Amino acid sequence: MRVKIDGNRCQGHNRCVAVAPEIFEPDDEGLALLKQDPIVPGQENPARRAALSCPERAITVIEED
Repeated sequence: MRVKIDGNRCQGHNRCVAVAPEIFEPDDEGLALLKQDPIVPGQENPARRAALSCPERAITVIEED
């Protein structure tokens, strides 16, 4: 699984950081950054919850085989 953040859409609400701090962190301007990519096995559900929590829909979860 991979996660993509659209930097043009992110407004810095950081709900993703609150939901999945092991995956996301804020940058110096408060916008979301990924700590790792691809997602570590076992972190799929937090990544999906973070994507659903984003009010701007700036996070895309890409399922890979």
